[in-house]
Amino acid sequence: MRGMKAKIPRSINNATRMEVADNTGARIVEVISVLKYRGVKNRLPRGGIGDTFIVSVKKGTPEMRKQMFRAVVIRQKKEFRRPDGLRVQFEDNACVIVDEEGVPKGTEIKGPVAREAAERYSKIASAASIIV
Repeated sequence: MRGMKAKIPRSINNATRMEVADNTGARIVEVISVLKYRGVKNRLPRGGIGDTFIVSVKKGTPEMRKQMFRAVVIRQKKEFRRPDGLRVQFEDNACVIVDEEGVPKGTEIKGPVAREAAERYSKIASAASIIV
């Protein structure tokens, strides 16, 4: 089962507001675009767990607000199915602010992290308290 990949539904659109699950000072961010998204003409970019977004900080500390960062989604509300048949669903959409290499800017991550995001980004997995 290790080699099989879960089919993650792309349920997070542009202009979606998400919670930030780390301790960088940002609280709520808004999605601006999805990195490495290849879509169809006139279709808005969408993403899911493990995808990297460009986000704008809407609520947080004064030095973090109105800035743009990269963020990786670690939880999504939309249910997805793993290859072993297990269905996983979280209470909220949440992300972690990262740099260009995928290393989180914060030192700790609050709440659970999806296994799909943890396998893709090892530094996020080491900072996570719970991996589901």
